[in-house]
Amino acid sequence: MKYSIVIPFYNEEENASAVLQEVLDTNSEAEIIAVDDGSRDGTLATLRKFSPRVRVLAGTANRGQSSAMYAGMKAARCEWVALMDGDGQNDPADFPKLRDELAKSGCDFVCGYRAVRKDTTSRRLASRAANAIRRAFLNDGVRDTGCSLKMMRRECVEHLLPFNGMHRYIPALLLQAGYRFSEVPVNHRGRMAGVSKYTNWDRALRGIYDLFGVSWMLKRKVRFDVKENENQEEMKWWWKWSRRCHLWNKLCGRAIFLVGQWWSCRGSWSATSGYWCLAVVGCHRCGHLGEPSR
Repeated sequence: MKYSIVIPFYNEEENASAVLQEVLDTNSEAEIIAVDDGSRDGTLATLRKFSPRVRVLAGTANRGQSSAMYAGMKAARCEWVALMDGDGQNDPADFPKLRDELAKSGCDFVCGYRAVRKDTTSRRLASRAANAIRRAFLNDGVRDTGCSLKMMRRECVEHLLPFNGMHRYIPALLLQAGYRFSEVPVNHRGRMAGVSKYTNWDRALRGIYDLFGVSWMLKRKVRFDVKENENQEEMKWWWKWSRRCHLWNKLCGRAIFLVGQWWSCRGSWSATSGYWCLAVVGCHRCGHLGEPSR
């Protein structure tokens, strides 16, 4: 089961090289997509050093983590799409565990949850409160939506709505679309270098703002579970077959026409045969011998 790994980066020059090297070492057969979200430091130059083994997408401006993730997911080519952060706190060695869980459970996507978090006490408490409030509003049943380690079927991407903050609500959006999920504990580490792009206050304000919007959207969003006519494929096959017969009749008609002309030039006895051939050609041209009904 092959999968693509999407990694967004923003001003992670100090971490980018180590993160990509670790992903390559632990997921040698995966397609790796690194998305630079308009970094102002040397992040993009660092990412490009890993090309062509790593596909590098460069954003024209800083549009946020959700924008970078969505762009990478849309560009993925494998049957399964995986996500992680570019700050080094996620462990890429957990991706095979997520893949195995999908194969065992038969679910459509799997979410990792940080069993032992390596964050400050204030951040852990804020995250715990945010998860509890989100579950109460959306009833999505996900323990830790802030953990970026996820893996899903590529078709799931089509059911995501790109908005600023989408990455926190991926499970809720996919559940509303009718997909099934599972959860597995994953490793969590302290940041290797650099600083976080979020604060507790910023997360709280954005979370409340997004929560009302997503709650409204999930209630109003429509599902479109439709299927083509069951006989559609059979009709396509019949039409192709009848068209081939028609083309074959045209070729035969032209061949008979040429033979008829040749016979007509040989004399009166052959002219009779030639006229017969021309009559057959006329039937072909009038559609009496094989023209498919429309």
